Amino acid sequence: MTETMPAGPHSLDHLVLPTASLDVARARLVSLGFVVAPTGIHPFGTENCCVFLEDSTYLEPLAVGNAQAAAKAIADGNVFVARDRAYRDERGNEGFSALVLGTENANADHMRYVEAGLSAGDMLSFSRVFADTAGKSDTASFKLAFASGAGAKDAFLFACERINAPKVDRTALQIHPNGATGIIEVVAVSEKPSEQHRLISIAARSPTAGQGSTAFGLPNATLTLLDPVAFEARFGIPAGAPSELRFAGVVFSVRHADTVAKLLAASSVEHDMRGNDIVVRPAPGQGAAFIFREIA
Repeated sequence: MTETMPAGPHSLDHLVLPTASLDVARARLVSLGFVVAPTGIHPFGTENCCVFLEDSTYLEPLAVGNAQAAAKAIADGNVFVARDRAYRDERGNEGFSALVLGTENANADHMRYVEAGLSAGDMLSFSRVFADTAGKSDTASFKLAFASGAGAKDAFLFACERINAPKVDRTALQIHPNGATGIIEVVAVSEKPSEQHRLISIAARSPTAGQGSTAFGLPNATLTLLDPVAFEARFGIPAGAPSELRFAGVVFSVRHADTVAKLLAASSVEHDMRGNDIVVRPAPGQGAAFIFREIA
């Protein structure tokens, strides 16, 4: 029997962006106007350098810091590391592999995923040290439940329960020169979008707005699922190799679009204007199309 939990869709928590090098990711994100947190070390061979936003979402650039520890974790059944390896084997070391949903009960989510035939494997509980810009550190603890469609190696979703939130001040990490305040939309691409509706609806507990709809409403963002033609028409960027499901774009809310444009120009970052959006194509250390949109 499934455990009870609050009704309604899960919120967007964070996005996982595989990269070959955290140094490259840090340099790229700084050139885009983001403040990047100190490196965080996982106990299973991976490491990150996160970008935290005012709306409590964040980006997690992820690299393999200890290949031996990562290989052992995979052998021990660590789904997070195994899916990271599968993504890199399929797509290379740069990209956008996972959308993470906030939950108050990862156990209940895992049971839902198992009952729906969408579980990607065993749950994962772990802790790591988190440090702020002043050097103060505390321990962050998490419990994860994983969901994935059959045969899909390019993307997965997981629910993340924060067991222990670190008692550190993130304010300085959330104020970015580009004026980014949050993530308002995540864009995924599929050769057959309708076949991915069930996975996303169950993982996020969010049905589409209606028959034929491509939008899944989360409390703090929208997850949009497009076919390759629609993706290229909207952003002016090729969708890339065919895929059952691949996360491809992140839309950020910013205070002033002209601030972003000037910053990108000063950093020699190529960008395009698409209506009210500033579009930056994927690059090493970035992993996905970044779209900046001024929100009044």
